[in-house]
Amino acid sequence: MRQLSSLLQGLARSMAGKERKEEDPQGTVLRMSGTLRGEGSGTLAAVWSRRGEKGTNQDCSVVWEGFGCQDDTVFCGIFDGHGQWGHYVSKAVRDSLPSSLLCRWQEAVALASLIDGEKKLGDCQFDLWRQSYLAAAAAVDEELRRSRRLDAVNSGSTALSIVKKGNMMVIANVGDSRAVLGTTSDDGSIAAVQLTVDFKPNLPQEKARIVQCKGRVHCHEDEPGVHRVWLPDREAPGLAMSRAFGDYCVKDYGVISAPEVTQRKITARDQFVILATDGVWDVVTNEEAVQIVADTPEREKAAKRLVQCAVRAWRRKRRGYAVDDCSAICLFLHHSPLS
Repeated sequence: MRQLSSLLQGLARSMAGKERKEEDPQGTVLRMSGTLRGEGSGTLAAVWSRRGEKGTNQDCSVVWEGFGCQDDTVFCGIFDGHGQWGHYVSKAVRDSLPSSLLCRWQEAVALASLIDGEKKLGDCQFDLWRQSYLAAAAAVDEELRRSRRLDAVNSGSTALSIVKKGNMMVIANVGDSRAVLGTTSDDGSIAAVQLTVDFKPNLPQEKARIVQCKGRVHCHEDEPGVHRVWLPDREAPGLAMSRAFGDYCVKDYGVISAPEVTQRKITARDQFVILATDGVWDVVTNEEAVQIVADTPEREKAAKRLVQCAVRAWRRKRRGYAVDDCSAICLFLHHSPLS
């Protein structure tokens, strides 16, 4: 039971770290634009965010190296707020989700070790992560609902995150931010692999759930192709995604905060993962994004260059529209570039 003992010790250290967060933070955490090199996880994260032309930047992010006191584990998350208080909601989710996930995962692993033993534990790692993510998301959304500091009735946030542990990666997505993998193809060129689904209201499964709950999904004439969620009896709130934290005015009408959780085994060909908000993906294709990152000579500047390219694309492709907030995390999966 050495693994169980180690996990319980890690849990104790995590709790102690939380108590003196300012003096002795648990692991290394980056909550702003910049870079973070993970010696234990063998990764390098480049982060950049730029305010758009609509007011306050409602995007935020976090990179947590040494997640759960595990040297080989890194957590990355990007959050895109919307509505009047969306910038507060996105920061609240950013600050709550990683620790909530970690607590539930450690509890799940400890319980599974006691029930199934060490040998079977490795076979159910993804199931434990998925269960932990679902429980953590539900807890964070309920915490927001009960909060007296935040009004999240008509405001909310997306949440896209990954946990990389060794050569495994778990991806969880709520909303319409997107994760894209840059991997080397057979001919040596860089290829894009989309890892998540953009949860827009017009997706058949999403629309069916919303309509079944008496919500409505349609476009306005002045926004052709932009499907939004509306209340049964009035033209509000016009939410452009089907999953989000907050937005309690439509939670009874089919909008949910449950993430889609998937996994991927990292190979030697996989070079980096891009996590970006819809401000980037609205004007930059998956293929363009991975090429921009791959062509950036200094990895530390990859996210900044991607965001800058997105801003220029907004002004070129969407003339007359206000540039949206644009944010990205580029997580390089190996310290040295692949040849």
